[in-house]
Amino acid sequence: MGQGVFITGTDTGVGKTLVTAGIVRWLRNQGIDAVPMKPVQTGGERRSEARGDRLVSPDLKFALAAADLQPDHAEMKLMSPYVYLPACSPHLAGRMAKRYMEPSVVRNCANGLLRGHQAVIVEGAGGIMVPINESDTMLDLMKILAYPVVLVSRVSLGTINHTLLSIHALRVSGVSLIGVVFNQMEQSSTENRFIEEDNPGTVARFGKVPVLGKIMHFDPESKTEETWRDFEKSMTGLPDIRDALGCDTNESA
Repeated sequence: MGQGVFITGTDTGVGKTLVTAGIVRWLRNQGIDAVPMKPVQTGGERRSEARGDRLVSPDLKFALAAADLQPDHAEMKLMSPYVYLPACSPHLAGRMAKRYMEPSVVRNCANGLLRGHQAVIVEGAGGIMVPINESDTMLDLMKILAYPVVLVSRVSLGTINHTLLSIHALRVSGVSLIGVVFNQMEQSSTENRFIEEDNPGTVARFGKVPVLGKIMHFDPESKTEETWRDFEKSMTGLPDIRDALGCDTNESA
């Protein structure tokens, strides 16, 4: 089977979906048959179909659209095994639905995807320590999957503490960390620009970790080729992610 990479974050809303979509898109353009996976989505969207209403993952939809992928129903189930309506922590959504997320199910789904594809790029939910049921956290899921990890973080004030604590938690748990991506979620103000310019280097020095990219403010709704090219220029660590997967390019993919 192929290999996977896990995209996690220091918090919710730091840009994991954007990074996941961009990585899948770039890998496929490199000739690697990579697909996205969103094991658990809270804040799911309702879709009406002939077989009735069902919940879909907006994060997965974004990644699939960015990579121009149209999986069938069976693969969609593998890519998003747990989708909940309330926009809250996975453990709370699972409690309300009386159906908790189970790491073993996620592992089986990921293995199912890897039997048909070279690589799977898994996007987590929330931050590293968010509970996914009443006993496991997102970090426990990372350990079970045993994929190398990309950590996505804000570039703004406060990120140093959050990012260094996240790096520490990953390393103490024995998770392999490829590096950190800094994401500028909002337009920076002139008075804070010096902070945002310093933060990545400070985290790299104190955390002894590679910076895989610093993504400038990006409007994902534009979805233009030029915008994605700007993303790829900012993500200087994309070759490191490809190398961590250990996949050979396949021009026919």
